[in-house]
Amino acid sequence: MTLFEITPAERAGWQQRAARELVAILDAHPDLPVIAWTVASAGSILVGHVSGTVSADQLRRTFDTWRQRLLLTPPEEVRFRDGSLVVKATSHRNRVRVTVTATLPPERDGEVTP
Repeated sequence: MTLFEITPAERAGWQQRAARELVAILDAHPDLPVIAWTVASAGSILVGHVSGTVSADQLRRTFDTWRQRLLLTPPEEVRFRDGSLVVKATSHRNRVRVTVTATLPPERDGEVTP
């Protein structure tokens, strides 16, 4: 048991704040590539996911564009043995933690790996 109980109304308020921030972001940047968004179930957290069946270079450009326009932190990177790379950048906007992520597949001799 926690010292302070979190009510469903508080959780709903967190989600509403994150959803309002998503609307503000999309309204301010209608020219950016479409990415998937997730509103977290706990805390005011919004996560953008860059994905698609395009090259790793194109995924990285999309990630970098969003990161720069939202003034996110420099990217954190984790490379896996298969050559794939996960990148993540974060910021706080209007009491909402905004994170954008991308999973970049390994490039093999110019071929696109979905």
